[in-house]
Amino acid sequence: MLNIVILAAGKGTRMHSDLPKVLHALAGKPLLQHVMDTSMSLTPGKTCVVYGHGGEIVPKTMSQYPASFVLQEPQLGTGHAVQQAMPELQDNSTTLILYGDVPLIQKATLQKLLQNPEHLNLLTLTMKNPSGYGRIIRDKMDKVSSIIEEKDATKEQRAVTEINTGILSAPTHLLRNWLNSLKNNNAQGEYYLTDIVAMAVSEGIEVSTSQPDHDWEVMGINSKVQLAELERIWQSEQALRLLQQGVTLADPQRIDIRGKLICARDVEIDVGCIFEGEVTLGNRVKVGAYTVIKSSNIDAGVQIAPFSHIESSNVGNNSIIGPYARLRPGTKLHNDVHIGNFVEVKNSEIASGSKANHLSYIGDTSIGSRVNVGAGTITCNYDGANKHRTIIEDDVFIGSDTQLVAPVTVKRGSTIGAGSTITKEAPENALTLSRAKQVTITGWQRPAKKPK
Repeated sequence: MLNIVILAAGKGTRMHSDLPKVLHALAGKPLLQHVMDTSMSLTPGKTCVVYGHGGEIVPKTMSQYPASFVLQEPQLGTGHAVQQAMPELQDNSTTLILYGDVPLIQKATLQKLLQNPEHLNLLTLTMKNPSGYGRIIRDKMDKVSSIIEEKDATKEQRAVTEINTGILSAPTHLLRNWLNSLKNNNAQGEYYLTDIVAMAVSEGIEVSTSQPDHDWEVMGINSKVQLAELERIWQSEQALRLLQQGVTLADPQRIDIRGKLICARDVEIDVGCIFEGEVTLGNRVKVGAYTVIKSSNIDAGVQIAPFSHIESSNVGNNSIIGPYARLRPGTKLHNDVHIGNFVEVKNSEIASGSKANHLSYIGDTSIGSRVNVGAGTITCNYDGANKHRTIIEDDVFIGSDTQLVAPVTVKRGSTIGAGSTITKEAPENALTLSRAKQVTITGWQRPAKKPK
């Protein structure tokens, strides 16, 4: 059985924030959530998160995960942190130690680390500039003998370029014994988890090492500067993946993927676009500049003009959206639908061939096929207490500046005259309108500004 212990108790003083460090967002979700998602992909028998600063906000934010949360108070080092989790763990298992502020560790790297469950397995990294990290010390046979923290290292030890990432795995019963033997006779007066390496060596336990495929997998976050740097590294990695799949990006440095983006063939994405949640783009979809798409499915041939916002919606084949259009949750567009500039659609279904090209609000509405919604039309779906639905059947023509007061039905083939307020059913194949009589008042004068 695999246990995973995630250390997430750090305050993050250099973040200059009241929010616990592990809850700051990278690519749209908290650092700790990245680690939790990767952990769950390994199907552990037990997951334990050790938290500290921020109180119950950490377990509350991560409550969707099947994990135990253990408070570390006070914080007396990494070894002390892991000790807090040990009562949750059974001896006949392997325990993997991860960190809530090292968000991008990958599943493949951890699987490689876990190949020898009977060993003490360390994830290490060779760096050109290892400053600030604990060094991996090896003997003449090139076997790991210990880990020395930089503050406790000699000049010769600081010259070592192989560093400790902190991520390790070990048999749980051995880990428990080693933790119980930790001392805090070091520069910081803390219980270092890394001291277990020397204990393992002295007991003849094999110490194995492996390295991640990418340096960024083990980059930790201690400041907003580091957070911003890792954000751009991760976005560049995702952009590279899209390019390798054949997606056309106008500028790979100006795209943000805060979730999962799935693209079919010949997709084109302009600059400044943001994708959140799970988004699917079909064949030949074109996404205009500075568009935001969240948790939506965009079918083949759709063209999305710049500055459009789409959330929790489905857009059918060959539809045209925007510019400056907004599709809110619950929107379903069938094929060849046009939603133009400054049109907002919410919780509505629009059938094939219909269009609303200008300055309209369509909420809680079912629209049939081949319907034209004139500029300035709104569905009045809210009476101040409840929402009501508007039904517009096939082949309807809605004149500009019309208000459809729900609940109301506009029957097949109906025409609504411009400037009308419709409160009753409009019959089939007829012209329906409601306007006050036009009046001209002669001799009327516009108000004039009073002299100061």
